[in-house]
Amino acid sequence: MSLSGVCVTAVESRPAGVIGTSQSPSRRPVAARVMAFVALTKPRIIELLLITTVPVMFLARQGVPDLGLVLLTCLGGYLSAGGANALNMYIDRDIDALMDRTSQRPLVTGMVSPRECLAFGITLAVVSTLLFGLTVNWLSAWLALGALLFYVVVYTMLLKRRTSQNIVWGGIAGCMPVLIGWSAVTDSLSWAPVVLFLVMFFWTPPHYWPLSMKVREDYARVGVPMLPVIASNKVVAKQIVIYSWVMVAVSLLLTPLGYTGWFYTTVALAAGGWWLWEAHSLQNRAKAETTGGKLKEMRLFHWSITYVSLLFVAVAVDPFLR
Repeated sequence: MSLSGVCVTAVESRPAGVIGTSQSPSRRPVAARVMAFVALTKPRIIELLLITTVPVMFLARQGVPDLGLVLLTCLGGYLSAGGANALNMYIDRDIDALMDRTSQRPLVTGMVSPRECLAFGITLAVVSTLLFGLTVNWLSAWLALGALLFYVVVYTMLLKRRTSQNIVWGGIAGCMPVLIGWSAVTDSLSWAPVVLFLVMFFWTPPHYWPLSMKVREDYARVGVPMLPVIASNKVVAKQIVIYSWVMVAVSLLLTPLGYTGWFYTTVALAAGGWWLWEAHSLQNRAKAETTGGKLKEMRLFHWSITYVSLLFVAVAVDPFLR
């Protein structure tokens, strides 16, 4: 599919930052403004990041980590990821105004001004780095700052609008919480967080591509070359299956390396097996040229969130069963 042939029609007439009133953002209701700034941090995405951070802290401690440390790590992680997400919205505000799934974001509706969003994102980045460095350790601080810069500069600014591999390499930022969780407890790194980093790396494309298949027209409208925009469902599904097999294989490395036992292995095999079933089912439907709702691509997307939740709960529980 040629991106140059994409036609932008009615949505072009909806300018960013207009909600049908001439009031400036600072004169909106206070409660609505607060919720808008919270929305800039994309809290639903951060929930998933914290799900991969805290269990790794249990694994690193081989038991219950200091709860104060857990709280500070979660707070620092939220602020850092929130800052990255706010800066992402600042940079993408032009295309967010043209995409249905992002048309209600605070910069598009005018609830927050671009200048406020930029200042908010930078402030969160600085505060989170200092919080990590002064209360956790500086290794965690630099890892968190590196994840933020990678997401904002490498993914949002350099990759997203230029290559169909955007989510593959851009997803590295979302893999960093496992390293941060481990380093928060040990002030060092080890093979265990590296393995879990790779699990998340290979998880990200087959997690996000089904959603991209669902909202393909949104991305095509604004010229963002997500893989489903430039490739057929067959090609996308094949890539999903390949990444899925590698992800499941990597997830099983923790036990032979001596970091986990029977409980984690059982969960990883069961959850991974179900993932592969869903991935191959999607591929079979794509091969049959099934389209529309019958493709059921969102089944794998929703299962991917359940999968990573189950896997990391097993990471946290396993030390107590060995």
